Amino acid sequence: MRRVTGLLIGLLFLMGCGVQSIPKSANQVEAAVAEVTNQYKRRADLIPNLVKTVKGYASHEKETLQAVIEARANATRVSIDPSNSTPAQIQKFQQAQGGLSQALGRLMVIAERYPELKADRNFRELQAQLEGTENRITIARQRHIEAIKQFNNLVMVPPSSWTNSLFYHHEKMAQWALDDAEQKAVEKTPEVEF
Repeated sequence: MRRVTGLLIGLLFLMGCGVQSIPKSANQVEAAVAEVTNQYKRRADLIPNLVKTVKGYASHEKETLQAVIEARANATRVSIDPSNSTPAQIQKFQQAQGGLSQALGRLMVIAERYPELKADRNFRELQAQLEGTENRITIARQRHIEAIKQFNNLVMVPPSSWTNSLFYHHEKMAQWALDDAEQKAVEKTPEVEF
């Protein structure tokens, strides 16, 4: 009877200490990475149509259009492995995506110079889809950050960290960080003119 009682108490203790929570949390991180990657892919898929539309109006802006095409190619070559993500991998992924964001920003500045382009229905639709995708990327990154935080709490904070030490041996996952351009934007004091 004491053995059965001890076994039941031991099972109840393990159920509350991350035996199920740690693997579920790891799966959530993988799902969040997949969503981030999916949204970046969606953005990359929109770019050829956007470049094609702009090319029709601003064919002499070849340098900028080529930069967007090259940045897209770089961004699609870099991926993240959620089970082995390191700060270096995440930084490399962020740099590739940041390069694409900067190239797209330059493309949008060029579009401002061409009123006929801004009036083009295809361009407006593509621009709206791109803006929506950027919002989706932001939300997906926020969810990924939260999933990593939850996982790291489970593997680092007792009592679930004890279960991790005994059964899983997961390391703390690397978190997203700001790339250089994002860091400069955060540190920059906004200028207000009246």
